[in-house]
Amino acid sequence: MMKIAVDAMGGDNAPQAIIEGVEQARDQFDDIEFQLYGNPAKVKPLIKNNDRLTVIETTEEIAMGEEPVRAIRKKKDSSIVRAAKAVKDGEADAFFSAGNTGAVLAAGIFVVGRIKGIDRPGLTSILPITKPGSDRKSFVYLDSGANAESKERNLVQYGYLGKFYAENVLKVENPRVALLNNGAEEDKGDKLHKAVWQDLNNEKDLNFVGNIESGDLLFGKADVVVSDGWTANAALKATEGTAKMMLTLIRHGIMNGGLRAKLGYLFLKSVFHQIGKKMNTSTYGGAVLLGLKAPVVKTHGASDAAAVKNTISQIRTMLTSGVIDKTVEFFSQESLVDKKEENE
Repeated sequence: MMKIAVDAMGGDNAPQAIIEGVEQARDQFDDIEFQLYGNPAKVKPLIKNNDRLTVIETTEEIAMGEEPVRAIRKKKDSSIVRAAKAVKDGEADAFFSAGNTGAVLAAGIFVVGRIKGIDRPGLTSILPITKPGSDRKSFVYLDSGANAESKERNLVQYGYLGKFYAENVLKVENPRVALLNNGAEEDKGDKLHKAVWQDLNNEKDLNFVGNIESGDLLFGKADVVVSDGWTANAALKATEGTAKMMLTLIRHGIMNGGLRAKLGYLFLKSVFHQIGKKMNTSTYGGAVLLGLKAPVVKTHGASDAAAVKNTISQIRTMLTSGVIDKTVEFFSQESLVDKKEENE
């Protein structure tokens, strides 16, 4: 039986949406037990069925605006820290939260701990592929915001972390790995990106396909896209903002387009619903902090019950696929990056 430690107090809609999503996941999967960390007075009244749910009392909460590292060091009895510690102590197999992103990342790194050989874990998002007719539905994108600055070796490690995730969780054979850059040509980018291109291209275990521009992210040209956290996060937010603006313009056009526009919408309502579902990031689960000794997954603060359930399904796949164990095994060996540094 798998055990997931849940921060029941984190998120804009907590604990209501968290409990609802957990119960939906519990009803769907009969091989998971849940440890709900939080205030029993707020959590217990929301539970409809206690089967495979254990409420563990905590006396502190980390708010969204708190400084992450200071918060996890000061608030030892917060739901975030206690849930992360349960994973560290072997009482749970994975940690899930919709709370303060920085605090979840800090708890993952300082409490759960890094895999030996990983310098900087990368926040990993699963994004949709929107190209019509593509047999691929999504791709792995990291680092999407854990590290503002990165070194060459970090991005090479992200290539392998993304590869293992794509192979084991998304079930992609020989995933194509690309580097996010400001041009598709080999000589594009600054000194860092030019050096990383060469490093990735020299890795015989990676199916490196070269650079990818931000405008092509959703077109299915790669199964894994690696970048430093600052660049990847900026590109991701620009992409999300463009998608939201397009939906707003379409909605505005329908509402102000008269009877013909409204009738057209009624005929195409199912199509708009399919597009909305495909572009909704909650469909694909939460963001995973890859490079840690156990799954640590952060979903959006505004997540509803459906997003929580989908994220738990994602965690279950990580656990059943053994992706963490395979990553630990690979990085426990001396990598080509280490050998290169020794020779320099």
